[in-house]
Amino acid sequence: MATLLGSDSPSTGAKRTLCAGNIVTKFTASKITGKGFSRGTQLPGGLLQERDKRAKWHGIPTLLQKLYESSHPNSDLSQAHSFLKVLSSQLSMEAMSFVTEDRKTAQESTFPNTYTFDLFGGVDLLVEVLMRPTLTMQKKKPKMNDDLVKDCLSVLYNCCICTEGVTKSLAARDDFVLFLFTLMTNKKTFLQTATLIEDILGVKKEMIQLEGIPNLSGLVQSFDQQQLANFCRILSVTISEPDVGNDDKHTLLAKNAQQKRNASPSRAEVNQVTLLNIPGFIERLCKLATRKVSEATGANFLQELEDWYTWLDNALVLDALMQMATEETEQSSTESSDESSLSTSPLRHRLPQSMKIVHEIMYKVEVLYVLCVLLMGRQRNQVHKMLAEFRLIPGLNNLFDKLIWRKYTASNHVVHGQNENCDCSPEISFKIQFLRLLQSFSDHHENKYLLLNSQELNELSAISMKANIPEVEALVNTDRSLVCDGKKGLLTRLLTVMKREPPDSSFRFWQARAVESFLRGATSYADQMFLLKRGLLEHILFCIIDSGCTSRDVLQSYFDLLGELMKFNIDAFKRFNKYVNTPEKFQTFLTQINSSLVDSNMLVRCIVLSLDRFESQTEDVKVVEVLSECCLLSYMARVENRLSFLFRLINIINVQTLTQENVSCLNTSLVILMLARRKAKLPFYLNALREKEYAEKYPGCLLNNFHNLLRFWQRHYLNKDKDSTCLENSSCIPFSYWKETVSVLLGSDRTSLCAIASYIDEPFMDLDKDLLED
Repeated sequence: MATLLGSDSPSTGAKRTLCAGNIVTKFTASKITGKGFSRGTQLPGGLLQERDKRAKWHGIPTLLQKLYESSHPNSDLSQAHSFLKVLSSQLSMEAMSFVTEDRKTAQESTFPNTYTFDLFGGVDLLVEVLMRPTLTMQKKKPKMNDDLVKDCLSVLYNCCICTEGVTKSLAARDDFVLFLFTLMTNKKTFLQTATLIEDILGVKKEMIQLEGIPNLSGLVQSFDQQQLANFCRILSVTISEPDVGNDDKHTLLAKNAQQKRNASPSRAEVNQVTLLNIPGFIERLCKLATRKVSEATGANFLQELEDWYTWLDNALVLDALMQMATEETEQSSTESSDESSLSTSPLRHRLPQSMKIVHEIMYKVEVLYVLCVLLMGRQRNQVHKMLAEFRLIPGLNNLFDKLIWRKYTASNHVVHGQNENCDCSPEISFKIQFLRLLQSFSDHHENKYLLLNSQELNELSAISMKANIPEVEALVNTDRSLVCDGKKGLLTRLLTVMKREPPDSSFRFWQARAVESFLRGATSYADQMFLLKRGLLEHILFCIIDSGCTSRDVLQSYFDLLGELMKFNIDAFKRFNKYVNTPEKFQTFLTQINSSLVDSNMLVRCIVLSLDRFESQTEDVKVVEVLSECCLLSYMARVENRLSFLFRLINIINVQTLTQENVSCLNTSLVILMLARRKAKLPFYLNALREKEYAEKYPGCLLNNFHNLLRFWQRHYLNKDKDSTCLENSSCIPFSYWKETVSVLLGSDRTSLCAIASYIDEPFMDLDKDLLED
């Protein structure tokens, strides 16, 4: 409290400090207990003035007292507004220093004015002033001056960012939070209101229910496109499932337990339904996402500058603008520096356009995020139908070269999760959000063919005809009026920029994920050949073997993409062998695979499945030729190599560490054993696991772990339709055979040669039998 109290002379310091300290202590205690003093107006003005200079309060308690006295219900509030303006100027300086100093931790010593304002009841007083019109019994509610409302909101926002606890205390007041939404109907106060709501919802313990907002549908429909884009920043907090910070809670065991406890839809899911029920909402978002910069509305440049107020809390935006200004200044540095020349310089004319572009990009980031979340929700099919109808994909395709990937942007950032706060520049955020949307749009959905244009769809048909295989039903059913326009579809444009990215760029991760999602599901030979003809396989192998890429995230995404691209495709394996044409290259490839099986196991699964199918097609001369020549197939054909993968896949996971990311290791190990069972070799593999245990001097450890993993597998997959469908589609093995194989492996008959129990000696049986107990 030293900052508040100031210093005193040796003779009177102790007494004076005690007096000032008592005031501060009593206010602090009243905030905690709710008893005693609650605001400065309860103290004599003379006492406040006497202590003000010594405590370095800068007249704030006195001004608050005047503000309180001039803001009673029957006053016109003009005098109160003048006092608020004085307070606002004092607090805004601290808020600006907070923004420009990398958002240091809010504390009283750093921002004494804001702290004092809150301590003496300023925040509560402004909330009271704002909500006063709602408390009147009159039918016609009194209207407050717009400028007064804006200043109240600005001061509250400054307090939120500079003083710890203010945002949480406002968030705890549901009546105030819902009231703030009503202020968004006024265009003059919209931006300040939206900024404050966003901060409050970010710390609110319980997610707000959108259906509780008065006349939400009318409110959203009253927004212009610019307001709707800003509103998406708020919506993103209300429709996303909150992140769980502890890694343990990301385990499938914990997630399954959570789902049992919360069988009903979450608040986020309920909010998603509420939004979808607003007439025209998705259509307007699609228009926002696909509009060109030249179509962005705005009365004039001064209005545009004023709108930027809401973004200035993000210093990265300022950095982006300043960088543009610097670049354009350098370009025009050869011109004369006299006043007439400056008035016509490129900087003066082009900076507003640059600002407009970044402004539009940041709008689109928020809109694409909302669409992406809705695409991954329970109403996915409904959202998909609307996005197709409103031509989102063709619209994004038309923006690709001129806005989305208009220039190269360096991105060596870590790969961000779906709900993670991103410190990236607007350009980087926009590209990542665009790629996430493509991934969600294509993943296991027949609408993925909308990413192509008519000529490319015809190419797929021709590939199927040449191979004498039927066209995929989803391709036949694609509405040609909704596909991409122009010379290239969106998928082809993505492949083009993908090849230009530096090896460790985090864009590579999202690009690979987006392309992989196009291939996921039931394997389509035509889809694979479409991408193979565009050199995708060679590009992936270059990145894995020759580029020096060290990013585990990027490598994992490329392994997964390579697996989908090569699965069951003999032409892909032939191309692989042509590229990996030396023992050194093949060894480098194997080293990358073996360095992290969690990352590469989907590719291992693809090779195992493909080998099994090719071995049953020995009447095909081409298949026989590739089988005999391909180093990758020859390597996997050796049983000792398959066993080596099986040992490690089982060993790197256990029930407590299973997550959505590494559960694929369990399924890959199951694929190896299912294929062995088909050939009546399951006992051989189980016995090899037993021998490995004894060789490592850990009898029972590996097999007991696998037994527990399979028990978990039954609980997890037999209750989840989507996962079981994915397993069947990706492996071309009926899910009934998956279930049957797991049941056989878990059989309790110790005389069965296909039961794990038969290979665990009695003393080592069920080491972890209570692992799965609730």
